[in-house]
This record gives sequence, C-alpha cells and structure tokens, in this order.
Amino acid sequence: MYHLAIRRKEMVMLNQSIANSVVNPNTPRTAPSPAAPSPAAPAVNPFAEITGHAGLIASEFSYKKDEEIYGEDEPSEYVYQVISGAVRSYKLLSDGRRQIGAFHLPGDVFGLEFGSVHRLAAEAIIDTTVRLVKRRSLEQAAGTDVAVARKLWTMTAGDLRHAEDHMLLLGRKTAMERVATFLLEMDRRLAVAGMMALPMCRRDIGDYLGLTLETVSRALSQLHSQGVLGFSGARQIVLRNRQRLRSMDA
Repeated sequence: MYHLAIRRKEMVMLNQSIANSVVNPNTPRTAPSPAAPSPAAPAVNPFAEITGHAGLIASEFSYKKDEEIYGEDEPSEYVYQVISGAVRSYKLLSDGRRQIGAFHLPGDVFGLEFGSVHRLAAEAIIDTTVRLVKRRSLEQAAGTDVAVARKLWTMTAGDLRHAEDHMLLLGRKTAMERVATFLLEMDRRLAVAGMMALPMCRRDIGDYLGLTLETVSRALSQLHSQGVLGFSGARQIVLRNRQRLRSMDA
C-alpha cells in the first residue's frame, strides 16, 4: 500500500505541473486544415520524444550481467530507459529474501521516484545498455512545458497500474494463476514470431511472483504437460493455448 501511495503522490505532482504549464486559453489558435487527414504517424519512443522535445542531453551506459545500476536508498539523480537487455528492480527483505517489483525491458523507463532516493535497487539481468537523463532536468522541463508534463504523467500512471496489478497478483492469486499472468505479460511484451525469449531465470520469476523456484518449475512443467506451452531451449517458450492461460488469469 505504501508503494501505491507513493505512486499516487507522483501523479498528483505531475498533474500540478500540467496545470501550471497549460497555455493561456485566450491565446489565438490556428484553425485545423480542412484537407484530408495524413496517414497515421509511426509509433514513437515517448522517452526519446520527451528528451528531444525538451532539448535534454541523454547519455548511454552499459552494464554487465548482474551488475548494479543503482542501489536502494541511493540518491535518485537520473531517470533511465532500457535500450537493450533487461533490468530487474527489487528490494531485499530483512530476512534475506528478495522481492522483485518489476522487470524493465527494451523501451521501458525506470527510476522515476517521488522522493530524493531510490526505494528499490536495480540490476542488469543480462548485458544491458541504458539511456539516462538527469532527473532535475526532466522536472524543470515538466514545470514549463505541458507536453513534457503530460508524457511524464502517462509514464507514471503506467507504473501505478503495474503496481496495482502486481499487488493483486501477490495478494489474491494462486501459484498457477500467478504463473499464467506472468506468461501472458511476457507474451505481450516479448513475443516475436510466436515465441518469447525470457531474459530472466526461474528464480527471478519466483521472486517476482512471490513463489519458490520449485513452485515455478512445477507450474511450468504442468502447463507443458497439458499442452498449454512448449519449450525451445532453456528460456524460450511458445504459448500454444493462450485462451487457457487467460481463463486462469481471469
């Protein structure tokens, strides 16, 4: 609940930035052209669009497998985007257990924080390259540019939705339902030509779903024996019956 409260505060702050940077409603506007609409524009990278629009300087850094990007309680000075590879954000509990909060895949933005320090640590799951910009520069741009503020609000709202879905998954779903939900999420985010190559190991999956390694392995084996999925290599999975998974995820 604390995690969700923080995200809601972030959304309130971004809403305030939007309100403060809205243009004067009395400013004359150019009437839309009556010409036929042009073809739909290709999808753009929201983070690159923000940095380009605001004229911000982005840097790139590469990290080796399992290398820390930032630690818990370290100053939150940058906002990151995954260019290639994958990142896990996690918290170590007092008894040594690890709870993974999210997997960040190519195109994903992470490191947006409400406070001045990171609440979770972040590590590269595999060899990973990220793009980063200074958080202060983003905040200044959001305070003066409504377009930047709206895009940041959209990204923060997406983080909040993921946190709420994750809370529901951990609190109300059975082990098999959690694995089904995870597979559908990865299928949506990773699948290429019907196959998804998971960058994370089964222990990572367990720490994300609040399950043991053995429970994750049993669930995947059961789904395989039922013909719901197939394996092609250690981490390559083909979903053969998405409807069955969706019925478990309902």
